[in-house]
Amino acid sequence: MSRDHGGPWWQQGVIYQIYPRSFQDTDGDGVGDLPGIQRRLDYVHSLGVEAIWLSPIYPSPMADFGYDVADYTDVDPIFGTLEDFDRLLAACHQRGLKLILDLVPNHTSDQHPWFLESRSSRDNPKRDWYIWRDPAPGSSPDRPLPPNNWRSFFGGPAWTYDEATGQFYLHQFLKEQPELNYRNPEVLAAMLDVMRFWLARGVDGFRVDVLWLLMKDPEFRDEPPNPDWDGVDPHQGLLHIHTQNRPEVHPIIRRMRAVMDAFTRNTGRERVMIGEIYLPIPDLVNYYGENGDECHLPFNFHLLDTPWQAQAVRRLVDTYEAALPAGAWPNWVLGNHDRSRVASRLGQAQARVAQMLLLTLRGTPTCYYGDELGMEDVPIPLAQMQDPRALNQPEIAHLVGRDPARTPMQWDDSPHAGFCAPDVEPWLPLAADFPSRNVEVQSQNPTSMLRLFQALACLRRTEPALHRGRYRAVEAVPHPASVFAYLREHGTGRFLMVLNFGQAEHLLDFRHLGAQGTIRVSTDMRTQGPVSLAELPLAPNQGLVIQL
Repeated sequence: MSRDHGGPWWQQGVIYQIYPRSFQDTDGDGVGDLPGIQRRLDYVHSLGVEAIWLSPIYPSPMADFGYDVADYTDVDPIFGTLEDFDRLLAACHQRGLKLILDLVPNHTSDQHPWFLESRSSRDNPKRDWYIWRDPAPGSSPDRPLPPNNWRSFFGGPAWTYDEATGQFYLHQFLKEQPELNYRNPEVLAAMLDVMRFWLARGVDGFRVDVLWLLMKDPEFRDEPPNPDWDGVDPHQGLLHIHTQNRPEVHPIIRRMRAVMDAFTRNTGRERVMIGEIYLPIPDLVNYYGENGDECHLPFNFHLLDTPWQAQAVRRLVDTYEAALPAGAWPNWVLGNHDRSRVASRLGQAQARVAQMLLLTLRGTPTCYYGDELGMEDVPIPLAQMQDPRALNQPEIAHLVGRDPARTPMQWDDSPHAGFCAPDVEPWLPLAADFPSRNVEVQSQNPTSMLRLFQALACLRRTEPALHRGRYRAVEAVPHPASVFAYLREHGTGRFLMVLNFGQAEHLLDFRHLGAQGTIRVSTDMRTQGPVSLAELPLAPNQGLVIQL
């Protein structure tokens, strides 16, 4: 597939997220590993994606499956070795694939040497590397009270008392994930060195975990109650104005970005910085920076929560496009390791429409492993759950548990779907439909979801209008509420996307765009060829990519 080199690779290509525990096991422990990812690189390359992003692979006690980092500059033995990583990186680059690592700067493991020192005494030089506070007024020796009302995403207070030193430490996730103190310049300096370690090794960028949480209110004020709380998830019962989206975070991000830019300049290879940020659009776009000097891509998760209705999605796209700062590059996400899978949220038919939307909107798409197959959430009883977010809150485990979207990749119809050896128990159970929904079966079916993904990615890769062109919503005649149509244009290249979010058939009139077009890809993978724009039939749950 040829490529038009009109911009950085991270603007033109698709990013493919791999959850390493669940991609391919090669050493017989039922957990995926780096040699397994390398073994499957030809498949990843066949998808037509530009880069892979790996969820954390660092040494960790695995209290939160790698998001509790005990050493930022090595690889956990469960995934392999640093040499395995170097081989994987080289294999990616040999295929023209980029590799993006997860960076987890907000918190470490409570087993990280930094925290072990910090916890050892109040006068340790690393005490101030973490956030420690005295008990609240009214405490007693046998009943220390948390410093304020801040809550953990994983249930309960965001503070844990350390009896040995008589203070609480902050953790917005598990108590095993103490938070670093970025008001201490030594902490940022150490994290920038971590970035340099991996960039010097050759990685192509970072996805930065919970970037909008890095700074906290220096006065440690209570957070106000959320008047719109639905009474379900306790974390949502507060408005997190003192622990999220603090203005002081932006200078920290600019320092991180400067490290990325220095490596780009010095090596001539573009590096990308992607920020995990769950915020409303007006706040989200601030993370591009005032002069484009913060995140290249502040993750845009709004498709995950917008009602799946054509006009709601159109309003989202138009609102986001209008809010982007000058020169900022958009991006879109439909699934990840923290959220229910696309096919489970929308159903298989609309998952195809969603895939077409993702791969044809202006901006960089991120695809979660297995979504190209239409993999669905796997029901997992509480007794088999691994996710600490669910285990800490069993009464709402079915709402907050993330295991259902993290199950092993479905490669073929052999035992355990080819993820691990037949006599090995995978770390999470597989979907019941893996014998029919897997890579091998779908590769041989010209109308499968996999073949649809490959066709869309290939077209996007080869057509400048789709990977760099302008976006403009257009109207069909009549104006069915269930249809979202838009143009992508660059130079003489023009494509019309027509997406039916509903169950009714429509006959549409787009003659104001021309007399005729050619259907290049349809969600059913059957409809193609010349078509009249004056009388365009659109089937239920159908999407069309039409070259004008």
